[in-house]
Amino acid sequence: MLWFLAVSVVLVIFFKWVPIPWTPLMATRAVENAIDGNDMVCSHDWVPLEEISPNLQKAVIASEDANFLTHYGFDFDAIQKAMKSNEKGRKLRGGSTISQQTAKNVFLWQGRSYLRKGLEAYFTVLIELIWGKERIMEVYLNSIEMGDGVYGAQEASRYWYRKDAVNLTKMEAAGIAAILPNPRKFTATNSSAKINRKKSRIIHGIQAVKLDY
Repeated sequence: MLWFLAVSVVLVIFFKWVPIPWTPLMATRAVENAIDGNDMVCSHDWVPLEEISPNLQKAVIASEDANFLTHYGFDFDAIQKAMKSNEKGRKLRGGSTISQQTAKNVFLWQGRSYLRKGLEAYFTVLIELIWGKERIMEVYLNSIEMGDGVYGAQEASRYWYRKDAVNLTKMEAAGIAAILPNPRKFTATNSSAKINRKKSRIIHGIQAVKLDY
C-alpha cells in the first residue's frame, strides 16, 4: 500500500509537467481492433493548452461539467441528479466531472467496479491538489477519445475539420463536444438531428462560461 501511494503521487507529479504519450484506453482500443482483425489506428498529437481554442475549452465545460471551474473534483449535485434519474428507471446516467474523467483516462482502466471508482476518486483528489484546473483541462483535451482511433483536440480538429485546434470556431467546438459520450458512434460533421440539437445547447452554454483557471 505504501509503495502504491508513493508511486501514484510520483506519477501525478511527473505528469504535471510532462506530456502524456498514451493512455490505458488507447491500449485497450488497439487490442480490441487487433482482436476484431482491424488496423490498430491511434492518432494522437499533444499540444499545449494555449494551442487549443478557448471555444473548445468552453464547449466541453458547457457539455460535460458546468461546474468544473468551481468544484474540487466532484460535483455532488450532478451525482445526486444522476442517482435519482437512474432510480426512476431512466437511461443510465453518470455524474462524472472532467476531473474524474481525466483521472480515469490517464491512470485507470475502463469498466464499472467499486475498486475502479474508488481509485478514480483517489486520483481525482491527487490531480486536483497537484495539477490544478488548467493542467487538468490540458490533459483532458489532449487525452480524451474524440473519434474512432482519434485522441486529443489537435487530431480531432484535423480529423473532423481539417484545421488545427487553435482555430476551432464555436460551432466546430460544439460539434466535437457534442459527440463525447460516444465518439465512435456519433459524428461531429454531418451529424444526426439529436447531435445537432445538442450542438445548439452547447453553443448557448459557451456564452456563459468564463475561463478563469
